[in-house]
Amino acid sequence: MHRTQHLTGRRSRGPGRLLGLLLALVTMIGVTSTAAFATPAHQGPIPIRLPKLAATPQATVAAMQPSWNLGNTLDAIPDETSWGNPQATKALIDSIKAQGYRSIRIPVTWSGHQSASAPYTIDATWMARVKQVVDWAQADGLYVVINVHHDSWQWINTIATDHDGVLARFKATWTQIAATFRNYPKSLLFESNNEPQFDNTTDAQAIQYNSELNTAFRSVVRQSGGNNATRLLFLPTVHCASDQQFTDALYTEIKALNDPNLAATVHYYGYYPFSINIAGGTSFDATSQQDMTDRFNRLRTTFTSRGIPVYLGEYGLLQFPDSNHPSRIERGEALKFYEQLGYNARTAGVTTALWDAGSWNYFNRTTLRWSDPALFAAIKSSWTTRSGTASSDRIFLAKSSAIAAKSLTLNPNGTTFRGLWQGNTQLVQGRDYTVSGNQLTLTASALTRLAGNRAYGINATIQARFSAGVPWNIYVTTYDRPVLSDASGTASGGLSIPTQFRGDQLATMESKYADGSTAGNTSWTPYQEFNGAFSPDYPNNGLTLTPDFLNALKDGAQATLTFHFWSGATVTYRVTKNAGSVTGTVA
Repeated sequence: MHRTQHLTGRRSRGPGRLLGLLLALVTMIGVTSTAAFATPAHQGPIPIRLPKLAATPQATVAAMQPSWNLGNTLDAIPDETSWGNPQATKALIDSIKAQGYRSIRIPVTWSGHQSASAPYTIDATWMARVKQVVDWAQADGLYVVINVHHDSWQWINTIATDHDGVLARFKATWTQIAATFRNYPKSLLFESNNEPQFDNTTDAQAIQYNSELNTAFRSVVRQSGGNNATRLLFLPTVHCASDQQFTDALYTEIKALNDPNLAATVHYYGYYPFSINIAGGTSFDATSQQDMTDRFNRLRTTFTSRGIPVYLGEYGLLQFPDSNHPSRIERGEALKFYEQLGYNARTAGVTTALWDAGSWNYFNRTTLRWSDPALFAAIKSSWTTRSGTASSDRIFLAKSSAIAAKSLTLNPNGTTFRGLWQGNTQLVQGRDYTVSGNQLTLTASALTRLAGNRAYGINATIQARFSAGVPWNIYVTTYDRPVLSDASGTASGGLSIPTQFRGDQLATMESKYADGSTAGNTSWTPYQEFNGAFSPDYPNNGLTLTPDFLNALKDGAQATLTFHFWSGATVTYRVTKNAGSVTGTVA
């Protein structure tokens, strides 16, 4: 997935030859080591707390659960800080360990620090920097995965037209990595190639190239000797996708290699329309749930049930969370995604590695705190147990109407509903709410009390608590139908529409011409991409239509936009583009 400051400090010396042999011996007997790596960031050695390695590859991958990605860092282009993250520090790695993670994936892009022609030498300073971060993680007793990352689309993807050159560079890259880490403990694992992709190829050709690279990777690592002779290696499917044809091909490849220390790796970012909120995919609905269930069932059937471990090297929702933009996925729907993913992964025997792109995403690498602690609490809970949810985390009350009873459907997910609380106060069943089967109904009197002065927005937060997992928050929200106003702008600069949201939140936007055809930059669906074609600006009472969307409109043709809000309200708006000027009017 997804997107290196060139290191100017001293090189990491790493373990010496004798220390490496001692560490290898410690690893083989599976005890905690008191050895140490010397690093430039410390005047003295760092004590190594190696994990006690499991007896089988399956048990080793299971012991890696849960896992975390140091994303957009050593894989950033061209340098470590190029994509907005600070340099990784030992304090960061220590903090990740403290959160309960047992392994860390360190994606590495080598191309910017490697000669582009034979012998494809990797810069020694860059290799030392990679070693330094690996050493920090090993010192914390974490399993560590390193790989060849964005090289996949920088030069590996041209294998169809430069077969021999790509293969030679790939082998040279892994020859150097394997030599550097030859005597590292077996708690260090290698991954062949991130999201393998090949230009101008059919799926069958892509499978063939991917198999060739995986085979070359295994051969180079094994022939380097030391702990690499039996180190656990991760082999990816094409694109790291879990489509049946790709998982079947990888299974066949692993069986043919006849090496017990191989594991499969794939990624999962959810059902695409839901993951980015396009084509009306606003909810973690039955389609999204089935997509997830099917993919994990496939991993179990194809791999884990046959004794081949699976490492979900990246998972999450695309563009969520993103502190730099309005959330394109409603929070409660995202929580349902993470809850089910944890369950599906456990039942399939798959170890999961959260893709964390950095400070704007999950874990803030400056403050060393979670950007959204409640979200992390839900993710952490999903590692071991199920949590109850509901059909929504909102109860909308129209300010223009009298308050009436409102119902939600509970999803216990194998737990037992225990009741409703507001803070430390338990609501009274029968008076404040009723439960019939899985239908939870809050009474008009309770909602009247909770709504208070009925100011727009969230008036009260109550919790549905279950016998296990984290509580489900329900936000009692007062709203009225949003009001949009006329606006003008340019296609190149975008159109900012003055908007009174009046307590509501935007779900999606539908865009059509008068003849019913789709209007906008996403032509295959009238429901345009959230933050791609349109974006709410809640703090400034605005709603933005992006240049990408406006430039795609037909000149002189009026587009009718229907904005769908989470309360169920809709607002119709009309936009016309003429010679680069754009006007918007209330329908």
